[in-house]
Amino acid sequence: MTQTTHPRARLSASPADIVRALPAMGRIMINTRWNGATHERMGAVETVGDDGGWLVCSGPEHTARIELSRIASVVVDRTSIMGGEAYPRADFLLEDGSVLCSAISFSGLAPFDAALAAFGPGEPLPVEERTPPAAAAASDEADPGAEAFERALAAGAEVIVRVERPGFVQHWQGVVEKVSPSRGFINVMRPDFHLHLRAGAVSAWRQETQGDDLVLFALDADGAPTGLTLRGKAAALASTAGLEIA
Repeated sequence: MTQTTHPRARLSASPADIVRALPAMGRIMINTRWNGATHERMGAVETVGDDGGWLVCSGPEHTARIELSRIASVVVDRTSIMGGEAYPRADFLLEDGSVLCSAISFSGLAPFDAALAAFGPGEPLPVEERTPPAAAAASDEADPGAEAFERALAAGAEVIVRVERPGFVQHWQGVVEKVSPSRGFINVMRPDFHLHLRAGAVSAWRQETQGDDLVLFALDADGAPTGLTLRGKAAALASTAGLEIA
């Protein structure tokens, strides 16, 4: 943080210009939280393209699609310090003030500030108090949310883990190497991808065959899709034990 920036501020630049500045930040995390799932991709954004009102963040580790019309404002926060390192972020906010998605710098303040310098310091905002998270529910290896990932782990084949919500879509493609229930979450973690699925957020998975693929749709307590899916080859994910069949 420098004398020309604020710890926390609302930027007046267009959200499109701010998204297009992400490649200059170096290694970043783009994440969203939706219906109990936190879906995170980490790496360098190489390009930002336009696709009919959506901006597409591309690179070996990034796939985020962001609908520009959903973004009401962008707030930057430079107050997060962990292990002596700064993790500044840009939050892309909806009209109601909730966060659609965030871009968090893993490269420190200097490239973050340099990427946003052309937009000015912005309107200063109060620094938010950071409260310790509430005690997490006990993790349960039998939680229904873990089942699709356990199947992917057993299959040892590539899958696609996708989250879709109004205004944002992101996916990861790779091999699930470990499923870790811990501190109230089901965790799937790779160098370029983290999924943290809150215990109890998924009541069951509905499966649907699409060509050679099997798609598993996470369902909430009311049986409605949560926006989280896992896709893989049907031959690899053939077992239907414990799943609700479409």
